[in-house]
Amino acid sequence: MNTHGVTVRRVQALRGPNLYAYKTVLRIELDIGPLETQPSNSFPGFVERLTSWVPGLHRHECSVGRPGGFVERLRRGTYLAHIAEHVTLALQNEMGFDVAYGRARGTGETGVYNVIIAYQEEEPAREAFKTALELTLAAMFDEPFDMAAARERLQDLADEYRLGPSTKAIVDAARRRKIPVRRLTPTGSLVQLGYGVHQKRILASQTSDTSALAVEICQEKPLTNRVLRNVGISVPEGQTVRSADEAWEVARELGLPVILKPEAGNQGKGVMVNLRSEAEVRAAYEVASQYRGDVLVEKHIEGEDYRLLVVNGKMVAAARRDPAQVIGDGRRTVAQLVELANQDPRRRPGHSSSLTRIKLDEAAHVVLGQQGLTEESVPEAGQTVKLRQNCNLSTGGTATDVTDEVHPANARMAELAAQVLNLDVAGIDLLCKDIRRPLGEQAGAIVEVNAAPGLRMHLQPTNGQPRDVGVPIVESLYPDGAPSRIPIIAVTGTNGKTTVTRLVAHMFETARSCVGMTSTDGTYIRGERILEGDCSGPRSAQAVLLHPRVEVAVLEVARGGILREGLGFDWCSVGIVTNVSPDHLGISGVNTVEQLARVKQVVIESVAEDGFGVLNAEDPLVAEMAAACRGKVVYFARNADNPILQAHLAQGGRAVFVDNGSIVTARDGRRQLLVDLDRITFTGGGAIRFQLENALAATAAAWAQGLNPALIVRALTTFRSDHRMAPGRFNVLGMAGRQVILDYGHNAAAMRALADALPHDGSRRTVMVIGLPGDRRDEDLLATVQASLPVVDEYVLHDLKNRRGRAELEVPQLMRSCLGPDTPHHFTADQHEGIIRGFQLTRPGDRLVIIADEVDAALRVLEALADVEVGEAGACEAPVSRSYE
Repeated sequence: MNTHGVTVRRVQALRGPNLYAYKTVLRIELDIGPLETQPSNSFPGFVERLTSWVPGLHRHECSVGRPGGFVERLRRGTYLAHIAEHVTLALQNEMGFDVAYGRARGTGETGVYNVIIAYQEEEPAREAFKTALELTLAAMFDEPFDMAAARERLQDLADEYRLGPSTKAIVDAARRRKIPVRRLTPTGSLVQLGYGVHQKRILASQTSDTSALAVEICQEKPLTNRVLRNVGISVPEGQTVRSADEAWEVARELGLPVILKPEAGNQGKGVMVNLRSEAEVRAAYEVASQYRGDVLVEKHIEGEDYRLLVVNGKMVAAARRDPAQVIGDGRRTVAQLVELANQDPRRRPGHSSSLTRIKLDEAAHVVLGQQGLTEESVPEAGQTVKLRQNCNLSTGGTATDVTDEVHPANARMAELAAQVLNLDVAGIDLLCKDIRRPLGEQAGAIVEVNAAPGLRMHLQPTNGQPRDVGVPIVESLYPDGAPSRIPIIAVTGTNGKTTVTRLVAHMFETARSCVGMTSTDGTYIRGERILEGDCSGPRSAQAVLLHPRVEVAVLEVARGGILREGLGFDWCSVGIVTNVSPDHLGISGVNTVEQLARVKQVVIESVAEDGFGVLNAEDPLVAEMAAACRGKVVYFARNADNPILQAHLAQGGRAVFVDNGSIVTARDGRRQLLVDLDRITFTGGGAIRFQLENALAATAAAWAQGLNPALIVRALTTFRSDHRMAPGRFNVLGMAGRQVILDYGHNAAAMRALADALPHDGSRRTVMVIGLPGDRRDEDLLATVQASLPVVDEYVLHDLKNRRGRAELEVPQLMRSCLGPDTPHHFTADQHEGIIRGFQLTRPGDRLVIIADEVDAALRVLEALADVEVGEAGACEAPVSRSYE
């Protein structure tokens, strides 16, 4: 869009906790162009036009702090980005979405703003912003704008995407209990409650506990009646028919009046009642036979139509239902009266609002005919004109709450009906003259049992007290505080996060938990990789949380996913930040290490109030994130004398650190020696600094989550930094007499850590194969190579498969520029050729260091080279998959 010099550069949906808010928001990058110098008070008549189109703006307080404050700001002068934010929120409110959070902030580029707007449903919010911008510009430049058509379009879109009232009631009740909620389809009502092994699913009022057999029985009305009659429940006599002639024959046998309805119908569709003549029966058959299955003819039961809702064996609400009808005024036709009734804002198409619009269809014509009327008839003033014989809200009916009037015997009968059919949620329809008297005293009967009853008649009755029936449904799914969440351990940082993720997962697997894990090399369930590739983003996290067997989720959280979509969960039990150092700078508006730390901090901000933030006390940018943690903090450090750690302990906090060659946990003034470093082989007995930090971070997380210390020790002493347990994370392999080190480190801090871990005694000649990502700043690429110079004798420099906008060999040539004039170096086209060339340059006794971009591909090349070496030299040394140093 580019109108009046205004350009929408990007609209981004952040679907989880993010850099801007702990809620779902749209981030719009908006370039207001020449309007940067034209505030709202420079457009004559603008405020009046805008507020006449969107009157809800009068309620906005803005920074003034009172209703009407935003309109004051408009009159004093404010700018387009700020105005579009408020108008978008107001339009979403009109659509029925309860949102209020918005921000408009400059990006540092003249005229360009980040507009942040909360939303509940993404597509309606996107359209609301588009409409807001269009109408605001039209109001500014005094251009025509069809607000009525725009409002109707937005409302239709909202109806399409919003949760139906039944589903919303259950979702709202779940959220009040802090049960996780995830919608599984962009439209429709399929929703997951809970995570992992504790998940439940709902589809409107039908739940994952609803019996499929019970649903099947309820769909066959004659079978339902037979089952109920067998236990003494009063049901009407009836029989299925397949023709109008047969329908009339059965009606005569039963005795008039009768009702006709589809054998497998729902929502009152095709139901015709109180039929008193052959013509009416035949006409009703034509209506009912349009639906699936045969037609059921039943004896008509005199009385009012009631719906009793039974949840988990107990009646929780009841309503009297009245059919769609209009009242004559002596002037308008029936059709005009219906049109007037449908103008009630509570009436919308479908089931999205409290009332449904009335249709003048074939069923309505039959009912009108019973009253001697047509659409063009003009009823007398005060005359009630019925438009349906059935009373369902879905056909335009209304409801009155009668929960407190139901006779206990009638409630017990409804509860028995639900129990006999084994329904967890049941809508019991009955007909009787007075719900306050037992059915048996008045020839009343249960006429239908619904396996997925609509709830809106109870939630928003036309008359009477609303009943929050979502609450008992949630209580039936999660009784007595039953768990809905699984432990979520979220791991972020610049370096070490994949190893920490794998180590924490190994700890919980050692405890025999079913672990779902995401990392940069895949998604794993119980140790089996189900997805390959970089799975450190929110969608992979959601895949783990959707898995019905997962008991513990250990999720690597990368910077890119946070910026792109936000987190894949609402909050975590434990959040870990390993460290923060320059990497990915100059991308997505993150230009400084402080800004990068702010992105990583989103994980700590998502820690639950009863959870833990695990922070590196030796990294100042990480240590200060304690201020953003709602839960408790556990610091870790290699040095027991770290001042931040010591101050934390003095205040009764928790910490994990190294003391006298052992990992120690401390809290409340008590210390516990956990394990000697000599037993943790992947840290080289504590000599490999970065691996020791990884061990401390993982230990702190598992300890905070309450894992048995003995199992933590077991996991620490059995973890191996090899290509099976931690592929590409400082894997040390023996191959044809060479020491091969495979690592994923691709920034300066990672390279310094790698260099520190290598012996500096000159005992081995070292060749490094390296390719670096092209989307990094030149200075970061150079710093990475420079960090390797003290320990590398010869280089193989190559391009990555994805050069990320760089020219061919641009990055290798840049890396070459920081090598000494006498440093041997070679260029290859890609990682595959680079590894082969590096292997050819080494001899037995040498060291080959491979900085891998694609770890799995690198391992395949090494395995192939090992096979060749074995084939040519005999049993020179075991292949890669079996030999480690």
